[in-house]
Amino acid sequence: MLPETVCRIDEIAAAAQATGRVPSLVAGIVRDGALAHVSGAGGAPPPDPDTQYRIGSISKTFTAALILQLRDEDRLSLDDLLYRHLPGTPVGGVSIRQLLAHVGGLQREPDGDWWERSAGQSVDGLLAELTPDKAALPLHGFHYSNLAYGLLGAVAERITGEPWRTQVGKRLLEPLGMTRTTYDPAEPFARGYVVHPWHGTLREEPRHDAGAMAPAGQLWSTVTDLARWAAFLAEPDPAVLAPESVAQMWTPVAMGDLDSWTAGYGLGLQLWRSGERVYLGHTGSMPGYLAVLAVHRASRTGAVAFANAYSIDGQPIGDLGLRMLDEVVDREPAPVPAWRPGSAPPAGIAPLAGRWWWMGREFEVGWDGELVMRPLAAPGDVWRFTPDGTDRWRCRSGSNRGEWLTVRRAPDGGVAALDVATWIFTRDPDSS
Repeated sequence: MLPETVCRIDEIAAAAQATGRVPSLVAGIVRDGALAHVSGAGGAPPPDPDTQYRIGSISKTFTAALILQLRDEDRLSLDDLLYRHLPGTPVGGVSIRQLLAHVGGLQREPDGDWWERSAGQSVDGLLAELTPDKAALPLHGFHYSNLAYGLLGAVAERITGEPWRTQVGKRLLEPLGMTRTTYDPAEPFARGYVVHPWHGTLREEPRHDAGAMAPAGQLWSTVTDLARWAAFLAEPDPAVLAPESVAQMWTPVAMGDLDSWTAGYGLGLQLWRSGERVYLGHTGSMPGYLAVLAVHRASRTGAVAFANAYSIDGQPIGDLGLRMLDEVVDREPAPVPAWRPGSAPPAGIAPLAGRWWWMGREFEVGWDGELVMRPLAAPGDVWRFTPDGTDRWRCRSGSNRGEWLTVRRAPDGGVAALDVATWIFTRDPDSS
């Protein structure tokens, strides 16, 4: 990063630690799949990229990815009702999709003592305490539910016969090399505190095992490891989770802010609007800890930050992450890739290339390793097609994503028209 950007990120981190009265704070910036810069403030010793903090609800992003993996393996459907995997549960009328997106109407927490501050119970114990009124909230919008993610972890355990912690480890953390992301704290880790509001003394918080609620907020991680997860969300590794499935995670399901549409939720990922950009990620909190993960997919830029206090006076941890991300993306726009000469298209592509017309509007078809079509009046709406049989192509991007392109042939075998979802494109603007 540019020196002035580094200085600005360091300034933001130091100011948040000092004015927020946080024992320690550490932040990292991710660029193009790698950790580009780390800022640390406070602490004795000061935190570094491999110091663990508890990440709280960022754990939900791993739970959601695990559920999508099981879906891709045909071991569940997102539209399965909970009854199918947890027979007899009194809240089983909600779907897996609704649980992932916090639109299932479940209450926010399980009954009993505040689960984050108490030793967790078993999955069987959690299920035994469920009653129908846990799902009594109206199903008309977003309502954040930690309980929903405890139940998703129970679903994964019932399907595979393995604990959630085992599955997350072998399916996600190990393949991504996230060796310092663990279920329990592993030295060196920052102790979590509550800061006294009047004299600034510290009270160390206990570090309970969340048990059945672990899928909602158990994990510990580092700047180095969470940077790998940010890079994965920006550019998924198909060997871990299909890019299409990761895209489904960040596709909005519900708006959390109906007045200004600045905050929403997908399948396990929070979404934030900042100006004309949309960021994805999650915040997290557990007693004594705060964390944020925010990613801008288009520029492959991310920000992560941890603090070992339950609050940063006057500033939510999410705002800190978005502010750092704004600074980097504003100051360091992604470089424009150089144009490179193309290779000759396969046989049969040349008759499809060139200008086409529909309803008086001009479109262009080209080849860059894929068949590409775009309206000249809106060149940013790019339709990329992959072959799917003779004279038949499937669109994978833009406003026609999922639709078919069919080549219409003249009696002599030449290309007469292109049919895209019943829109007929011709070479003659007068006949379109």
